[in-house]
Amino acid sequence: MSNIIVVGCGRVGSQLAIMLSNYDNNVCVIDRNPEAFASLGRDFNGSVFVGAGFDEEVLVKAGIEECDFVAAVTQSDNANLMVVEIARRLYDVPHAFARLYNTSHEHAYLQLGIDYVCGTALVAEELFSKIMSGLGDHIATFGDYEVLQFALDLTSLGKTSIRVGEIEKNHDIRICAFVRSDGSTSSIPSENSVLFQGDLVLACARHDMVRNLAKYMKS
Repeated sequence: MSNIIVVGCGRVGSQLAIMLSNYDNNVCVIDRNPEAFASLGRDFNGSVFVGAGFDEEVLVKAGIEECDFVAAVTQSDNANLMVVEIARRLYDVPHAFARLYNTSHEHAYLQLGIDYVCGTALVAEELFSKIMSGLGDHIATFGDYEVLQFALDLTSLGKTSIRVGEIEKNHDIRICAFVRSDGSTSSIPSENSVLFQGDLVLACARHDMVRNLAKYMKS
């Protein structure tokens, strides 16, 4: 279970919060407008706080000191930038993401090294995949699928190697390519190809299956 703060409870924020909460994460939603929380529905099992997401007092009450992920998805690029910078620089939140509305602000986001999602369609789904993958690098959203790159971690399985078919089995996941951890070999694998601890993997997964890849991702 991860501790997640979502700042902004509009269409994207509420959708993202519900998706994350449905996967048993501890989700807190912050919004200036208390009426916005109605979009979360009666079954939402997270918490809510009224206030500005860049207000440190509000963030502390929302649990930012123990937070694993912050997603700033208000309709203000400046507010989203401030939230992410506070989360990263003052509270060392490991993963902080922002929604970018106006592409003219993209340069500022890039200069500050902010991980962001731009656009109006599938924003919640892309942020959801970023958070659920957690340790991997999100490459692209392609319809109902996400493309991810990550270093393979098999320690939780007590293994040093694994066949591609074992990862793909029973999951809507495909391993598209890999590079050995020492850079010696790269290949497009078959189901019988063997992957080793630390190999760099490129995978494609349906967005609701991304969580099944998380156990293979190395920090």
